[in-house]
Amino acid sequence: MEAYTIYHPNIPDFLRQAALTPPMQRLKEVGMNCGCEYTSFPRFDRCTKYSRFDHSLGVGLIVWHFTASTAQALAGLFHDIATPAFAHVVDFLHGDHLRQESTEEGTTERIDGSPEIQSVLRSLGLTTADVCDYHRYPIADNDAPRLSADRLEYTLGNLIQFGFADQTAVQALYDDLAVGKNEDGAPELAFRSEEKALAFARGALRCSEVYVSDEDRYAMQMLAELLGSAIKAGILTERDLYTTEPEVLARLRADADFARRWEAFRSYREIFSADLPGMDGDWRIILAKKRRIDPLILGRGRASACDPAFAAQLLQFLHSPQEYWVCGRP
Repeated sequence: MEAYTIYHPNIPDFLRQAALTPPMQRLKEVGMNCGCEYTSFPRFDRCTKYSRFDHSLGVGLIVWHFTASTAQALAGLFHDIATPAFAHVVDFLHGDHLRQESTEEGTTERIDGSPEIQSVLRSLGLTTADVCDYHRYPIADNDAPRLSADRLEYTLGNLIQFGFADQTAVQALYDDLAVGKNEDGAPELAFRSEEKALAFARGALRCSEVYVSDEDRYAMQMLAELLGSAIKAGILTERDLYTTEPEVLARLRADADFARRWEAFRSYREIFSADLPGMDGDWRIILAKKRRIDPLILGRGRASACDPAFAAQLLQFLHSPQEYWVCGRP
């Protein structure tokens, strides 16, 4: 766990003990890139392992660093505890691909149902109600396009994953942050310098473009269809999706037809787009949520208000079309 010192010099014991509980350890086998990393698309083929556990512990540490609140830090740690295998792919499966919130359901039940987590909470004088909803705590979570610990961690993590920045650059961005007050008077993570804020904003936008790239949307849709077919065929159950990715894949590979379909998914290497579908291949029109961050600069306002060029780039991204056909091929 020591690699997380980018966010805080050490991992406090209460956070370490909570992270060692079985529901949190399960997240080590749930990826952050929603199944895309299993394909052969060059954009994702070079990604190293980046799990929901990595992300969650990072969020908990960020919240602790800026609030020194055990309840808020644990709420940040637990915010993805109910995430299924392949994460937001299951939102596509459930038809929630534009909001991508269905995978947040079940957080309270998993915290309540873990004797190990309850033991940690009792030792701190906390209850499930104190830590089951990170939306209560603005540093942990807030409405887009504001910057929260959740958005901050996955952005910094993916800047490194996608090769947009190295760890030294990411550390410099993190070290520039402080807690400020936003337009509504609520606390929000904010940059001290305009330079760092704009560097982060542009990097976050590059990540956002990856999240809705043709390859990303196609991979998530096709994996959702594969999982849905496996459930209909009795190869998987919805409950299986709340185990780990290796366990789900073992069930798929145990069936000859679904093993073949999984290998076909893994073979996707090229993506094609067109106004009309081609005669061969699995063509789809796929819409997806556009994530965005417009960070706050202390004493200056939002990055978009300080830099018209960034404001134009952000607007262009938000209006970029998705209503065209895409198809992946080996």
